[in-house]
Amino acid sequence: MTDQPLTGHDGPYPAPVVVPDRVVQPEWIDYNGHMNVGYYGIAFDNALDVLLSEHLGVGVEHVEAAGQGPYVVQSHMHFLAEMLEGQRFSVRFRLLDHDAKRLHFFAEMVDDASGELCATQEVMVVNVDLGTRRSAPYPDWAQRRFARMKADHAGLPPAPQIGAPLGIRRK
Repeated sequence: MTDQPLTGHDGPYPAPVVVPDRVVQPEWIDYNGHMNVGYYGIAFDNALDVLLSEHLGVGVEHVEAAGQGPYVVQSHMHFLAEMLEGQRFSVRFRLLDHDAKRLHFFAEMVDDASGELCATQEVMVVNVDLGTRRSAPYPDWAQRRFARMKADHAGLPPAPQIGAPLGIRRK
């Protein structure tokens, strides 16, 4: 456990936090000529790593120092528009909720040129002790940061994809 954060900051946090300068890579393109479904997960995960390190301080630097790391235990994505090779995009994050061990985020993938919403991801992250491979509470300093970010994001309007069920809708 680390007593002090190595990265990140104590806020205030932008509402939402934007991770800019993302690009659809050539190897992400499938036989339909657009970004393959699996690479959306990679794109969201890479942006989440930036958020965890640069804003909250519980990313790779914390993992290396504390021997604890964030595990995604649940994810739900909505694909709203095609993404094409070379397309530039940003990912916007909001922290919906947290407790001592878990973080609940909602992310939006947005085309930089048009502002069009291309995909969303709702994700649950749990802190895991890499020695025991069991969940563990985040340090107190991190929990204070989570509380600040949640408060800073409380005024964001709800997105229709948050908590959306998966299933065939019948009339």
